[in-house]
This record gives sequence, structure tokens and C-alpha cells, in this order.
Amino acid sequence: MSQTTKPPPPRNLKKDCLSYPEVIAQSVSVIAPATVPAAVVGLVYASAGNGMWLSFLLGLIGLTIVALNVNQFARRSASPGSLYTYIVKGLGPTAGVLAGWALLLGYVATGMSTLCGFAIFAQIIIGSIGVHLPVLLLFVICAAVACFIAYRDIQFSAKLMLVFEILAMLVILALGILLWKHTGFAIDTDQFSLKGATPSGILLGVVLVVFAFSGFESATALGDEAKNPLQTIPRAVRNSTIIAGVYFLFMAYVVTLAFQGTGADLGQEEAPLNFLAPRIGLGFFGTLINFGALLSFFACTLACINSTARIVFSMSRHGLFHDFLGEAHHINKTPHVAVILTALITLLVPVGVLLFGVTAFEAQGHFGTLASFGFLLIYLLVSLAAPFYLRKLKILRARDVFYAALAITFIALPVLGTVGLPGSTLFPPPSYPDNLFVWVFVAYMAVGIGWLIVQRFRSPKMIHAVKASVDEIHESFEPAGK
Repeated sequence: MSQTTKPPPPRNLKKDCLSYPEVIAQSVSVIAPATVPAAVVGLVYASAGNGMWLSFLLGLIGLTIVALNVNQFARRSASPGSLYTYIVKGLGPTAGVLAGWALLLGYVATGMSTLCGFAIFAQIIIGSIGVHLPVLLLFVICAAVACFIAYRDIQFSAKLMLVFEILAMLVILALGILLWKHTGFAIDTDQFSLKGATPSGILLGVVLVVFAFSGFESATALGDEAKNPLQTIPRAVRNSTIIAGVYFLFMAYVVTLAFQGTGADLGQEEAPLNFLAPRIGLGFFGTLINFGALLSFFACTLACINSTARIVFSMSRHGLFHDFLGEAHHINKTPHVAVILTALITLLVPVGVLLFGVTAFEAQGHFGTLASFGFLLIYLLVSLAAPFYLRKLKILRARDVFYAALAITFIALPVLGTVGLPGSTLFPPPSYPDNLFVWVFVAYMAVGIGWLIVQRFRSPKMIHAVKASVDEIHESFEPAGK
């Protein structure tokens, strides 16, 4: 007589293995703070002028409020599903699933953008010693190494991201301090009086600043692997935003000050730090900055693969994707199948774009724009979901509604700045080809809606199963979260 064997228990991720520094490394790596003063401040200055520091300050305040709404959930539950599970809990499974779809675009497109950034800076570095490697090969190297690390061990991955980001930030911070010292630690009255700046320019600067902060919430994807997740994850979400914001503020002030009297226009400089370093006798810092940016771009690509894979893993466990994507490696305890798929997508799309004649520099900007749409929708939805979630728990306060309303109002700024308003001088519609990306995002979300409709038709109980799975996660933390 044959015996019926029980199916093997589901393989899970490695529990309680990441310390607070390793958890915050995830959020900081997706933000990639070192890349902002190295390559982005010129774009913000072109809009905000001497009000650039105020654009960063407003961005810091606004995204700290968004972080407060994220932490309404993060203080009470944790899972690899990140904000997808939070929005399921607050707004229901249909909104949550579509939010998960948008979140996947945000992380994957960010990883594609930083993959391009890695290739650009790698070519600069190796080109300085007379070696030339094709961009396609550099894409493969970055994606393959990041995939191997993410596949192998989340602890090693987190430690590597932490080291790389610290080194990159310290190099650029050191140059910032030396630039300020070169000015005699001057206090720039032009900046503090907002000389020449306009309200519209400062608001447009905020649009770019929000994109610079994108990814601060990605530590929430480590819900299964973080030690004391209800404490370490909210701290990582909040503190990564504050750390990046203070760093951005200091570097924005110093770079603006250092450009005075150079005769150059900061708003036209693609690499402002590389321009400034030789002017104070520190030309060698250009090489260090390039290495720092390279490390930061790699760490961000790795972090995006980590976070994307865990969201795919979680959604698969809830029946939204094929079961094999919800498998964890029996030894490494990583979502290995989801990691490989994520790394392949992160590699193949930029390769395809490059083969169609788009340069790595152009592709970096295009992928970053697409990623911003996903993040903006997610930040909007999670801020909207927070008061509904708290009302279900019967602990909603007036100030919670106020924080949600502030966050939603704040996120409306970059939404308007990205999409534009016909006839508006403050938020003019973007020009070609930037005006196409909103429609690419709409088409992507339409595919997600179609996929969800098909899934609901094939499995009518799927949505109820998603809700039950997410409820079970939250209930398991309920005693600790009260």
C-alpha cells in the first residue's frame, strides 16, 4: 500500500539576520546619495539657482512626512512585500496589487538607470589608463556580479552596500569640506537671501529633489530578514531620508558657493565636482569621485535587485506570480529565482535600448524618469492608505489625517512637474521625448490592470487569498505592534 507523503515545507528567507546598519544600507543604497552632488546638483541649480538649498530642504521636509506615513505600517508589521502589502492592508487588495506592479517598475527602472551609470563611470576610469571596454560588456559585468552577490547571501550583500556607500559619501563629503575651507568657510548671503531665485524655480527644483530621494523606503523589503524589524525598519526609513537630506543640503550649499567667481555656470555642468577639484589644486579628487560614483551606482543596482526580488517573492507567495518565483534557496535562504529573473530584466532592457541606438547616458535619464512615475504613485497611495489603515485599527488621530494630507499635497508637486499642465508657466508640459514617458507608464499600468483582470478571471478567489495572506502577516505582529 502506497503512503501519501506530505509536501515539503515552503522554503523561507533567512530570519533575523540583518542588523540596523545593514538594513539602513538598503535604503541608502537605492537613494545613492553620492551620485547627487557628483551629477545631479547642476540640474537642480538650473531651475532653483541660489534657492537650490531651499529646494532640498523642502524635499527633505516633504519626504520625511511621507516616511511618517510609511512608518505607520512599518511599526506594526513587516514582510518582504514592502509597500505593496501596506497598501493592500490600507486600501484593499486590488489597489495593493496595482501598487506592487508600480513598485516593481520603480525599483527595476532605477536598477537599469544605475546600471547605465556604472558603465559610464567605468568607461571614464578605465579609459584614463588607455583601456576601452564596450558598454555591453560593462552592463554584463555589473549585472552578473550584482546577481551573484544577491543570490549568494543577503548579509554579505548588505555589508558590501554599506561599505561602498560609506566610501563614496566620505570621498565626496571630504571634497565638500575642502571646497568650503578654500572659501574660508564663508557664509553665502546670496544663497540665504535667495538672490535671483524665483518661487517657480524653487518648486521645479523640488521636483528633481524628490527623484533624488527615491528609494528611501526600500528597507521595508527586508521585513523577514531584519532583526527586530518593527524597530530597525522604521528607523532605517526615517534616518535614511534625514541622512541623505542633510548630506544633500550641505553639498548643495558648498557647490553653489564654490562656483562663485569661476566664470562657469553650475546649471550647465554635468560633473560639477570634477570641474571644481582641479581649481583648488585637488585634481586627483576627480579620480576618487569617479570611483565613488562607480561604487555608488553598483551598490544601487545591487540594492534594486534585492528589493525587487523580495517583492516578486512575496507576490508569488500570495498567488500573483508563478509559484517558482516564491522559492527561497535551500542553503542561501535568498529568493534566488526571483533574483535571477530580476537581474536578467535589469540587464536585457538596457542592452535592447542600447542596440536601438540610445546611448548609455540618454538611457540613464530615461530609465530614471520612468522609475520616478512608479515611486510617485507608490508614495501617493501609501500616504492615502495610512489613515484608512489606522481607522481599521481604531487608533486614527486628527494629526494622522493631517500628515497624510500634507504628504499627498507634497507629492502633487512632482506629479505636476513631471506631467505638466497645458498653458502653465509654472508646470509646463515636458518637451519631446520626455513627454512620451508618462504614456509609457500609463501603458505599463494598463498591462498590469489587464494582467490582474485575467488573474481574477482564472482564479476568482485570488484577491481574497491575497487579502487573507496580508492579514495573516499583520496579525502575526499585532501584539508587538499595539
